Amino acid sequence: MRIIISPDSFKGSMTAMSAADQIEAGILTVFPTAQTIKIPMADGGEGTAETYRMIAGGEMIWHEVMDPCKRTIRANYCWSERDRTAVIETASASGLTLLKQIERKPDVLTTFGTGQLIRFALDRGAVKIVIGLGGSATIDAGIGCLQALGLKCFDRNGNELIEGSVLLDAIARIEYDQLDVRLSEVELVIASDVRNPLLGPEGAVYVFGPQKGLPPHELVEFEQRMSRLAEIVKHTTGRNMRNSPGAGAAGGFGFALLSFFPDIKMMSGFELIAKLSRLEEELQDADLVITGEGKFDAQSLYGKVPVGISRLAKPLNVPVVVFTGLSEGNEGAMQREGIRMVIPIIDRVMTLDDSMKNGEILLKRAVIRFFETIRLAGQFDVRGVKT
Repeated sequence: MRIIISPDSFKGSMTAMSAADQIEAGILTVFPTAQTIKIPMADGGEGTAETYRMIAGGEMIWHEVMDPCKRTIRANYCWSERDRTAVIETASASGLTLLKQIERKPDVLTTFGTGQLIRFALDRGAVKIVIGLGGSATIDAGIGCLQALGLKCFDRNGNELIEGSVLLDAIARIEYDQLDVRLSEVELVIASDVRNPLLGPEGAVYVFGPQKGLPPHELVEFEQRMSRLAEIVKHTTGRNMRNSPGAGAAGGFGFALLSFFPDIKMMSGFELIAKLSRLEEELQDADLVITGEGKFDAQSLYGKVPVGISRLAKPLNVPVVVFTGLSEGNEGAMQREGIRMVIPIIDRVMTLDDSMKNGEILLKRAVIRFFETIRLAGQFDVRGVKT
């Protein structure tokens, strides 16, 4: 039995590598002779930089930066000296997992710290910067990030708005002639599997606002703020990117990057890691693929890791099983994507905090239960008679 183990991180609970280790341990508990191949995955969100480092080499570089609440924290990015490439996660400096539940107030949160990481990568001599947009806590349309890189924002009275403290409805004018000139000299790449536009029912506010802490009664007003900002950015840059695929990623961060950097490239975060790890080649002779992520829901169907894997495995008739902390997906849609089973790892009543702390144990137990079932099923023929 040849099994590909290729999970995403279980955000806030375990890294993709830790999850892969627990899945492998569970499999080998039941089938000690199984051939397992671990290929940890990422989609541009939490764990992308570390996964890139494990596959392509490099080191994690740490700096003190501003978190979404404007506190000083230490955040990192992956640096590859060989090709002078920096892989930066928005989640590292501006991520949702950095905040307590009560701090999830996206109308006052900023991506300034992510811009600081980009600036540090430029200082290091980067010729290519990959910016992963997953896992952000913010809906500031990336304005905070660009402020850290020289963008100037002014209110209706002509007063410059303080760095990292921009409220979208306060912006009346933007100047970008002082953006760091080095940004025009490097290759910029957006790594994101989100293809939502900036505005509308499928946009940054309505789709991602609630999970970032935006109350339902504030959605309409926040959408209006975002629409006004889009007009200001269009007037400033001469480019209308609000309907571009991916503009809504990371609370509109994609919109800012596409608007101010016309030569920027956008690619799937999953595809970036999948190509580096040669995942598709490894699937050719596989009997089964085990993947997983912390929460598997409707947003996963936009192309996150489990669905990205299933789309590669389906033409090869390799079954895909997903382990997850919480499943809220559409079973019909999952089956159409080639996912055979989605298995929640929770095995008893517990709080979210307990489940996050015990994620590794719960995952291993769930994998053992699943493979014990396979072993038991192998003892019976199709009529249910013991062989």
